[in-house]
Amino acid sequence: MHYRRIAGDVNAARFPEPDAGHTGSNTPSPGPWPPGKQGSARGQYGAWHSQPWSRYVALGDSFTAGVGDPEPLSPGGMRGWADRIAEELGEGREFGYANLAISGLVLRDILDQQLGPALNLKPDLVTLSAGGNDLVFHRGDPDRMAAALDDAVAALSATGATVVLFTGPDWGETPVFGHIRGKVAVFNENIRVIAARHDGVIADLWALRQLSDPRMWDPDRLHFSPLGHHTIAAMVLDTLSVPHRLRPLEPKPMPPGNWRETRAGDLAWMAHYMLPWMVSRIRPRADTLPRQAKRPLPGPPPGSRPPGPAPLVRPGSVG
Repeated sequence: MHYRRIAGDVNAARFPEPDAGHTGSNTPSPGPWPPGKQGSARGQYGAWHSQPWSRYVALGDSFTAGVGDPEPLSPGGMRGWADRIAEELGEGREFGYANLAISGLVLRDILDQQLGPALNLKPDLVTLSAGGNDLVFHRGDPDRMAAALDDAVAALSATGATVVLFTGPDWGETPVFGHIRGKVAVFNENIRVIAARHDGVIADLWALRQLSDPRMWDPDRLHFSPLGHHTIAAMVLDTLSVPHRLRPLEPKPMPPGNWRETRAGDLAWMAHYMLPWMVSRIRPRADTLPRQAKRPLPGPPPGSRPPGPAPLVRPGSVG
């Protein structure tokens, strides 16, 4: 099998504006926009008010399923950034939202199990996040992973849908995952090229500096906390230049610690999270229930609010 090296096509790719994918003031300049396909990020921005998205489908793993953001009323008991985005996009109007994410899947499994159903649902907005489990737990090759991802994004983009891709976060300061920082950076650059090639949109977790705050993360250090999911949802909406009601959440300053406390925290994390996970991979339980998609069919977003006046947050003002 031959793999094409995505990074080799950087010079030929059509990159979006320099600030695309970053939080901050990224509202497009006034139109009229040049004609283009419905799915292009720039054309979709210009048509937001006249032709809003009506069906959103999310593909991915535990990140997209909302692990770390518990909510008993949500499917699977988790809310997450994708639910929060759907709630804002569906505000006061008919809107369909499906979430096909399944925890624990590697990139190839996500594409094999979720791409076909996603295409059948005919969305006009898609988010796709995949590859984290490959890099963290399976020593995935970022170029081979990108080759598979490129074909999937091409298929999604060909439908005219707006496709949002995620870069991986910067784990450079974490003692356990810092060693894969280089691979994550390479995969991120491949993702940027894929997005440019297929008129995709980049939701840039690597550039989201707020994620360096430990309170953005679940105690397992693999998933995001409710605060992290909230911050990511606001970043994605800002990237899409969508007005929203997700206001910044400013936690209180952390008390100063010392190296002994940090070391004790690392050891506790190894005992309570990392080692049990490794054992479960070596000796999977026979009675484990099959994993299912969070929201396999499109429906109204959970917690959607009825029409009515409410203060909006301008894109770029969160975080």
